[in-house]
Amino acid sequence: MIKVLVPYDFSEQAQNALDFTTGLANKIENVHVDVVHVLEVPYSSSVGTMGGGEVMPEIENQIFFVEMMEKRKKQIEDLQKKYSNKNFTFQAKLKLGNAFKSISESILEEEPDMVVMGSKGSSGIEEVLIGSNTEKIVRTATCPVITVKSKTDPENFKKIVFASDFREDEDEIARRMKNLQTLFNADLYFVVVNTPANFETTRESIKRIKMFAKKYGFEGVKAEIYNSRSEESGIIEFAEDIDADLIAMATHGRTGFLHLITGSIAEDVVNHAKRPVWTLKVK
Repeated sequence: MIKVLVPYDFSEQAQNALDFTTGLANKIENVHVDVVHVLEVPYSSSVGTMGGGEVMPEIENQIFFVEMMEKRKKQIEDLQKKYSNKNFTFQAKLKLGNAFKSISESILEEEPDMVVMGSKGSSGIEEVLIGSNTEKIVRTATCPVITVKSKTDPENFKKIVFASDFREDEDEIARRMKNLQTLFNADLYFVVVNTPANFETTRESIKRIKMFAKKYGFEGVKAEIYNSRSEESGIIEFAEDIDADLIAMATHGRTGFLHLITGSIAEDVVNHAKRPVWTLKVK
């Protein structure tokens, strides 16, 4: 059985992710879809007369929260009914707490084979300082994450771009890429983006791609070298040029200060690409 976890906040982007997942579930057999909605508990900080800080919910927020919880419970029930009696199993859950923490806990508890998330992307100061829950999940999830931004039909997937420098042996990523290619029955493009800051000859790049493909038994893969100003823009531009259906990448999942210093090409692509992006955190 393939288990897919879909974080769901009743937004258009979340529905796009769910539609993608159910489309995939209709395409293949033996799929279980887990939908989790996280309702965040409102809290505010007030300072008592003795000078001690106390965190407690405001009365207005309490009333709003109770009303919202009842609304969400009804919506979850409607969602469960809507997707019952399909050729896949379906379960919708309501959790209380912080969105990122609750989704991360669900990933650890449910051990899904894949997470599918909707995203609007982020840019500017929001991207630098905060990032989205989607970006944080991409950085930390222990399973592959597919990020969806618009209505996408997995039935029509024909081209997958796997972007890498192919410098490291990655048994896990190679195995996952084979599964992904089989899942969608798609053509696979291995691409190295050549930039002014990290220039190398086409001969060197192609040799490395061929060694990777031979080691892990890939057949019929198209090896491509793409020149661009940056890795992120090159990956997105190449995918646009060949009209790819999915971009696949590995991320090292850096957090904290190291993440602020080095950033992540995979997260940048997730934020800025218009098409779906598949990511997997590797060590």
